Amino acid sequence: MVLALLDAGDKVAVLDDLSTGFRWAVPATAKLIAGDVGDAALVDDILARHKINAIAHFAAKIVVPESVADPLGYYLNNTAKARTLLECAVRGKIKHFIFSSTAAVYGEPPVTPVDETLPLAPINPYGRSKLMTEWMLQDVGQAHGLKFAILRYFNVAGADPKGRLGQSTPNATHLIKVAVQAALGLRPGLEVFGTDYETRDGTCIRDYIQVSDLVAAHLMALDYLRKGGESFICNCGYGRGVSVLEVVDAVKQVSGFDFKVRISGRRPGDPASLVAGTKRIKTVLGWTPKYDDLPTIVGQALEWERRLHNKSITEKPAGANSLACDEV
Repeated sequence: MVLALLDAGDKVAVLDDLSTGFRWAVPATAKLIAGDVGDAALVDDILARHKINAIAHFAAKIVVPESVADPLGYYLNNTAKARTLLECAVRGKIKHFIFSSTAAVYGEPPVTPVDETLPLAPINPYGRSKLMTEWMLQDVGQAHGLKFAILRYFNVAGADPKGRLGQSTPNATHLIKVAVQAALGLRPGLEVFGTDYETRDGTCIRDYIQVSDLVAAHLMALDYLRKGGESFICNCGYGRGVSVLEVVDAVKQVSGFDFKVRISGRRPGDPASLVAGTKRIKTVLGWTPKYDDLPTIVGQALEWERRLHNKSITEKPAGANSLACDEV
């Protein structure tokens, strides 16, 4: 998102607690502030000092099993700190707010694809923590006139097509990243959690959206709000699902490497299938994906992982609390 904003000519400030990403990931043309999104005094200062008029809020813990084991940590980071950020946004008279939410707010939906009008029934603390923030944002928007876009991500994958950036956290749990690491010999293999779901091959089905397509939706959402559009909520996905075993096969085919796959039991909090309904994002934003192709997504992730492996990394991990703010 920072790269895309800079490419579009915006000025960008990034607030990051430097916990899961890297300093080198933020271009020198953006301002990086090391700190916590829950630090109200710091956020107030950033908004005033940099004359921020829009916030893109990505600060969240995102690992479902971890949220089941540590619910209070998730409610602190994803919900309580989001409340602090919203309070600062109101105080700073921020005009537009983009929030990265999640398909986990739907829980185990009764139909697929998942439409935005379906009942919200998250089945894990991660999804609940995000839904609480959605509710807060809607209430704040109603009370204070803050215009917002809530983008419910499905499964983000791939890397910047220009090779500038990709998923870099060493212990990330994203399936495609783990699989390409296994293909490159950076992991001993891959673990598949559950093969007894009511799906076509017994493994979980997810809608994988390429990261630059997702970022394009963010830019279009910001432009839509800036042009006077009303607040809205939409899914971000392709409208088609891929199973875990299908992803594994794709990585093996694209990489040309076989790797060990170990079958384990289900993980707590994992729904069987999550596929996005995409009518609203296409209607409201006019969004059309460019990279809706699993081999392409896998190839991008594979190439980035090779680059990352060859890169000399001296910084400590950075970024669960990432706040991208742009100013005109």
